[in-house]
Amino acid sequence: MSGGVEIPVRVVDVEQATETVKRFRLAPLSGEALPPFSAGAHVVVTMDDHGRRIRNPYSLIDRAEDGSSYRIGVLRVPNSRGGSKFMHENVKAGDRLVITMPVNLFPIVRTGRKHLLVAGGIGVTPIYAMANELKRRSAPYEIHYAMRNEASGAFIDELRAAHGDKLKLYRDDMQEFVSVSEILPNQPLGTHLYVCGPEGMIEAILKGGREAGWPEENLHCERFLAPTGGEPFSVVLQRAGITAEVRSDQSLLEAIEEAGVDAPFLCRGGACGQCETTVVSCDGELDHKDHYLTEEEHASGKKIMICVSRLKGRELVLDL
Repeated sequence: MSGGVEIPVRVVDVEQATETVKRFRLAPLSGEALPPFSAGAHVVVTMDDHGRRIRNPYSLIDRAEDGSSYRIGVLRVPNSRGGSKFMHENVKAGDRLVITMPVNLFPIVRTGRKHLLVAGGIGVTPIYAMANELKRRSAPYEIHYAMRNEASGAFIDELRAAHGDKLKLYRDDMQEFVSVSEILPNQPLGTHLYVCGPEGMIEAILKGGREAGWPEENLHCERFLAPTGGEPFSVVLQRAGITAEVRSDQSLLEAIEEAGVDAPFLCRGGACGQCETTVVSCDGELDHKDHYLTEEEHASGKKIMICVSRLKGRELVLDL
């Protein structure tokens, strides 16, 4: 399995956290304790939608103390390609799913002198886990949590109860916004910043940090990108000797898996680099959507991240 070891799980509880967010508690079918994970980790959940396999990454909220369950949070996306819609409309307590082992692409830097945690919307999921881990370690931290309104805040009550005045809320409906000019100055040398949320928010926070002179290695973000649709095209898997069609409603990786080729992945969101694939040739323009390859690598036309990127053209030949 290219995404790592798979763990069959049963959904033991579903909670409607907000109008658009559900939280799912997952327990292993084996009855054995689930592996521990560090804050910021995610799993990839496999869903079977009437024969169509859907795999989406979700950050882990927490693990039961005895290892008997994990929790994940899922936002209902308006233009869902299937995953969030399936989780919200179809998955109920008692159902079975499959998850990968936890992978952490967004870890806390343990040598950090202080930690600024910034979350927007469902981006609070890994930030929630980070805050709890930092509290357990008695490490200095602040939480800055932005949302449309209080009703859309999926973890407000739990965060308030656990973290008190270390938590600051920002509500769009009250014209309150996270300002880097307010949260970045006067922080001790060696402070690290972590941000997860909408793309625009992430870019603004990182830009503010760079302009304030923060070292790049002290600025951290997580942004799993949902694959976008596009015009259909053909993909030729040269080593496998297979030609497949990539439909407008599926990713390149999904089409490759549907063709029976077990391509590598860890995040399925354009962030980890695991699915980087060599382009042999292409009849058209590569449509890069990832945040892993450099601008020079994008321009070279020699590599593609098959989880989120695709082709604007007729045929793509890959070294797979």
